[in-house]
Amino acid sequence: MPVPDYQTLMLPLLVVAGDANEHSMNEVVDRLAEEFRLAVGDRRELLPSGRQPTLDNRVGWACTYLKKAGLLESAGRGRFRITTRGIEVLKKKPDRIDNDFLSQFQEFLDFRRTSQLPTDIPPDSTRPPRTGTPEEILEAEYQRLQNTLAQEVLGRLKATHPAKFERIVLEVLLKLGYGGSRQDVEAVGRSGDGGIDGIIKEDRLGLDVLYVQAKRWKDTVGSGVVRDFTGALEGHRARKGILITTSQFAPDAKRFVEKIEKRVVLMDGDTLASLMIEHGVGVSEVARYVVQKIDSDYFEDDA
Repeated sequence: MPVPDYQTLMLPLLVVAGDANEHSMNEVVDRLAEEFRLAVGDRRELLPSGRQPTLDNRVGWACTYLKKAGLLESAGRGRFRITTRGIEVLKKKPDRIDNDFLSQFQEFLDFRRTSQLPTDIPPDSTRPPRTGTPEEILEAEYQRLQNTLAQEVLGRLKATHPAKFERIVLEVLLKLGYGGSRQDVEAVGRSGDGGIDGIIKEDRLGLDVLYVQAKRWKDTVGSGVVRDFTGALEGHRARKGILITTSQFAPDAKRFVEKIEKRVVLMDGDTLASLMIEHGVGVSEVARYVVQKIDSDYFEDDA
């Protein structure tokens, strides 16, 4: 089954702490994973940022919310225990503990108000309820903005003059580390170029050369185009090449490059737009947000 949301984890987490012993986050994560029978793949699922397992993040926020409501309390670095209030709540055998349930406690209401954490009420009618942790909501919104930007970048690329498009592609490849400087990149794209739009010297002496073809195709690119490109590489005695399009590659084109001896990389429009955003080509930064967390070591006693 998929990883439960953080509110679904609240009651099971409190039940684990119901033995009145101290518990560590790692221990509780393992126990809840077993209780929900999560597969190995589910345990390894990461947040969109790729920096933290989804389960760990959700258990952590479930624990934080229970603490803010006074049902759990800290018991040293990375450890917690149930409180008298938490024991009383378990005695009532609730079917579920979630944010609505915790709202009966003034401490939790104060916490939600002062921290301005998002509620589960949809901000508008076009989006689903926000049931994720703050990190998940933030990352989901960030990804939505990135996807929108990528589509705008791709739209601009499709409308760009062919010569400009070829220069953009070479700049992206330079940002990726192909060639040491602009002097190692040559835009060809002229009559008699044999289907080659750019040449990148991967070493200063030009002993290893990467050939590039970049076209603003509207339709899906099939294996025929790829065959023509590999033929152009043969004419230049080239061993490596990158074929780039603003559209997509058909399955037969992808299968073709897997069978040939030459090293040919296919880059579609979505990948190109993402790389442009990642390396700051054609886009500019308008804001930066830093997400921080508590440094538990800082607050430990020196003794």
